[in-house]
Amino acid sequence: MAQTLSEQILSHNIGRPVQPGELIIVRPDISMGHDSLTPGMVRILKEQLKTERVYDPDQIVLVMDHVAPASTVSVADSQNVIRRFAHEQGIRLFEVGRGICHQVLVEEKLARPGRIVVGSDSHSTSYGAVGAFGTGMGSTDIALSWATGHVWFRVPETIRVLVNGRFHPHVDAKDLALKLARVLGIGGATYAAIEYHGLEWMPLNQRQTIASMAIELGAKVGIFPPDGEVAEHFAVPNWLFIDPHANYAQTITINLENLEPQIAVPHSVDDVVDLSAVVGQHIDAVFLGTCTNGRYADMRIAADILRGKQIHPHVRMLVSPASRPELLRALQDDTLQILLEAGATLTTPGCGPCMGRHQGTLGEGDICLSTGNRNFKGRMGHPTSQIFLASPAVAAATAVTGKISDPRGI
Repeated sequence: MAQTLSEQILSHNIGRPVQPGELIIVRPDISMGHDSLTPGMVRILKEQLKTERVYDPDQIVLVMDHVAPASTVSVADSQNVIRRFAHEQGIRLFEVGRGICHQVLVEEKLARPGRIVVGSDSHSTSYGAVGAFGTGMGSTDIALSWATGHVWFRVPETIRVLVNGRFHPHVDAKDLALKLARVLGIGGATYAAIEYHGLEWMPLNQRQTIASMAIELGAKVGIFPPDGEVAEHFAVPNWLFIDPHANYAQTITINLENLEPQIAVPHSVDDVVDLSAVVGQHIDAVFLGTCTNGRYADMRIAADILRGKQIHPHVRMLVSPASRPELLRALQDDTLQILLEAGATLTTPGCGPCMGRHQGTLGEGDICLSTGNRNFKGRMGHPTSQIFLASPAVAAATAVTGKISDPRGI
């Protein structure tokens, strides 16, 4: 029976072939909770589900990343609830400074090819970068998985994205992710699996950028075949492969040879235009980071543009590394030195100001150029602030000039 990647993973988990639209109960390999939602899930577990012990502590991973370190007394108290819960249940906990949950689970190889990884964060689609079935779920569903060891899914239909060609200089995976948002729209892949083909050459960090933004199209999963760099560093099960006879609900073809730098304008991730349409727009803040673009390669791109330059005096640039290993890698060469000498501010590895809770919250009327994944009203702070989404190269060029700029001209 010919199957897509998602169908293969779900079939292997339950021990029989599945079909799109079918309702199934699966046992996730990993069920992840982060600091913002885990205290609430602990309450659901104990007060609503009347469960004092989790089903399988080895199945659960907790990460302190969203407001790390704690910004207020109440946040600190909530995080202490998580620490006590992890200790009493024997659950793995990655502490403040280790990094963003999605980056950590890939680095620790807890997310790996063929696994099912569910998380309390919507960007759990990131795990598809390594060929895992990664998806976000609500707090009640995650708590239920902790209590029972299982969750239910409707088997998704699959949209195939067929990519031809290679990127031009200063065009990268973020531009491809935004282009897909432009083509499909914010709900164009609702509850579908997106399967990315033709990118065997693409490094893992760029796959993570694209997979993390699958949720912005409404997708249940965004998954890459575990080939290329992923196959070099992860064990790939022999039953997980591209089946040429698999059925796809839709195929979208993208030619990278024709792809210009893309940018999402306020206040919707699918309101995407060519960068040239907004060049010259005044910017107050630049944010380089998030699970989408906070890795060493992203910082290196920015450093190469900022070398020998200064950030515009009217711009504040924040850099939030995705994890401690990514930060340490930037310390091993001159990446971090260049960014700091240019005037950037470094934050603790983690989510940083992405969701507007600390470490760079936007104020009234602020305009930000972000390498993040969302730009709805109030996402990073005040509801009158505005967020443009673009690549690390565009972010660095913009930081230098104080207005949205094309990195090809810097």
